[in-house]
Amino acid sequence: MEKNKTSKVKTPISISAKSFILVMVVLLVIMIASGISTYFLPQGSYQFDTQGQLLPDTYTQADIKPYPVWKWFLAPILVFGSEDALNIIMVSLFLLTISGFFSVMENTHGIKLLVEKLVNHFSTKKTTVICLTTLIFMLFGSLFGMFEELVALLPIMVIISLSLGFDTMTGLGICLLASCFGFASAITNPFSVGVASEILEIDALSGVWLRLVFFALTYGLLCVFLIHHSRRIEKTPSLSPTYENDLLKRKELVFDSSNTKDSDRITKIYLIFFTLLIAALILIYVFAASYSVPLLILCFLLGSLVTGTLLTGKFSLAFKWFLSGVKAMLPAIVMIAFASSVKFIMTDGGVLYTVVHVAIDLLSGMSPFASILILYGLVLFVQLFIGSASAKAMLIMPIIAPICSVAGISKELALLAFVFGDGFTNVIFPTNAVLLIGLSMANVSYGKWFRHTILLQLLMLTITSLVLLFGVAIGY
Repeated sequence: MEKNKTSKVKTPISISAKSFILVMVVLLVIMIASGISTYFLPQGSYQFDTQGQLLPDTYTQADIKPYPVWKWFLAPILVFGSEDALNIIMVSLFLLTISGFFSVMENTHGIKLLVEKLVNHFSTKKTTVICLTTLIFMLFGSLFGMFEELVALLPIMVIISLSLGFDTMTGLGICLLASCFGFASAITNPFSVGVASEILEIDALSGVWLRLVFFALTYGLLCVFLIHHSRRIEKTPSLSPTYENDLLKRKELVFDSSNTKDSDRITKIYLIFFTLLIAALILIYVFAASYSVPLLILCFLLGSLVTGTLLTGKFSLAFKWFLSGVKAMLPAIVMIAFASSVKFIMTDGGVLYTVVHVAIDLLSGMSPFASILILYGLVLFVQLFIGSASAKAMLIMPIIAPICSVAGISKELALLAFVFGDGFTNVIFPTNAVLLIGLSMANVSYGKWFRHTILLQLLMLTITSLVLLFGVAIGY
């Protein structure tokens, strides 16, 4: 490990200038569009109870009052004074800590040693790797509501994918897509199913049979999508959207573990850490789900400094590597602030609740089949501005609950529409900060990702709509 003291510090997670600029342009356009909407839509507001739940039939409308243009561009700063500030700060610290941890892991050769062992073990079981990894990530998302937290494993998943002869898109698929699709095909997800069912005053397991069937269907479709893509790329690598970048990444993967002293010791220490991390994740989501992000920040911070110090014998060197990783992820904080600004402009400009109110009015007097699709569309619209499942539930479900009986929709079906609308678009809407950070980590442009996944998204939109219509037909 001595040679690392003088060698250049390596950071496995970095955001290229091109990716950063493209993302910022997209977000800036959406921010401006949100600001322009305040020139055409009247301001509106609802009253809330002491628990923060929206009270139905309390909507009041004011005149059109355009949101000042100067606030459009100061929104990324002003958002840190909003009610979302704590969440933005926690997510930012989480990503910075992850980047710091992987910087320590890279500079101690931990990433390449672990990947080498995994690849040697699964080199002849590539399809098994895709299916098993996808299932694990989907279960974490579906059962525990994990999505942002699983970004921590994205760099390793990409490296494993490249080492097995696949591409970066496959790595993104088995990690980012799988965790998101699991979150969207929720079985007991506490942040969507849990919060929404409590507001609807139904048991979280009520109607779970259809969610279980849909989870299995989603898992099968995602596995087919990933296996088809991976085999196509394995046969003709140049067809990959990330082919040129992957060539450069693979050169960096060339590694001879025999030249690394104490390779077995390094591997064992990181295997112990990840074993403890998985155990900690389960305990956190069972006993302290509300504090999951700060507790995970603490886990990765301690993991960075403890493993780095054990392997180098110097706390100062481990801390230096950790800070280099933090520095590499700083552009992500700017992207998070800009992504959060879209909701801030819509709410501070007073037009978000007006849009919600108009959409809800459309449900009155329509057939259950039309009503459930409008409800689904409403959730999808709000999802563009509010990524948080629990925050969306607090906004939408209190005004949906009393309408269900009038519209001929069961509360279980309304819950299902909410879960569908809340989840899948997390990996296609450019206002989702986690998607942008994940793509930046993998050095994949939003345009390439959009083209790669849009057909899958359209397929899921069609299937989820049909499932909702099926639910109306059978009286679910």
